Amino acid sequence: MAASSPPKARSHASGSKVLRVRRNIAAVSTLMPPPRSRPAVPSSDAPLPAPSSLRRALFVDRDGTLNPDLHYLQDAERLELCRGVGAALALAHQHGYLVVCVTNQSGVERGFYSREDVERIHARLNLLLRPFHTEVDAFYYCPHAPETACGCRKPGTGLFEEARAEWSIDFATSAVIGDRSLDIEAGRALGLLTAHVAPYAGSLPSRAELRERGLVADIEADRFDVAVLRVLAGG
Repeated sequence: MAASSPPKARSHASGSKVLRVRRNIAAVSTLMPPPRSRPAVPSSDAPLPAPSSLRRALFVDRDGTLNPDLHYLQDAERLELCRGVGAALALAHQHGYLVVCVTNQSGVERGFYSREDVERIHARLNLLLRPFHTEVDAFYYCPHAPETACGCRKPGTGLFEEARAEWSIDFATSAVIGDRSLDIEAGRALGLLTAHVAPYAGSLPSRAELRERGLVADIEADRFDVAVLRVLAGG
């Protein structure tokens, strides 16, 4: 595959998709180099990687966290980054974190947009991050509606566990940042450091949602970059 070819989403047994990206901070001559071959996901009885080989990750939600939530966004050209996201992700990478986006995209199953639309939006998101010499290392998304009751839709942890197997991630040293209770619920179930962000007025209902569900995030911040700084400081 030529270096200028866009990476392709990989199908998973759950029906979710993952868009894998190789990070290249030194030279950003193309949007995204071709993806590395996908390693086999280990079975439940396979030995875990040695502690020294585990990596820490910053799991991030997409809509309402990295970019304003435009509700069933289809047109990639409408995508914008939330304030401070580019510099914050660059800083996370500099501190040795993988950046992994886990997002619910029920609009696919509902027929509001296609899988290809989702992949174009993810490519656009990384394009907007180019001036900051950073990018999202991998995108994992669930295309199902809540009624499907799948294991990959947050607050289910299926996609997080998939990422752990694929990237040798250590949950004990990793964190999740999101604007909804389902991000915090998934993070708590996995033992992640949890950060809730409310970057704009429309996020206020999500704080009430946390209270209603009896959830308390380890970090509460009004901006994504502030949440990242506190994650890097350990909470």
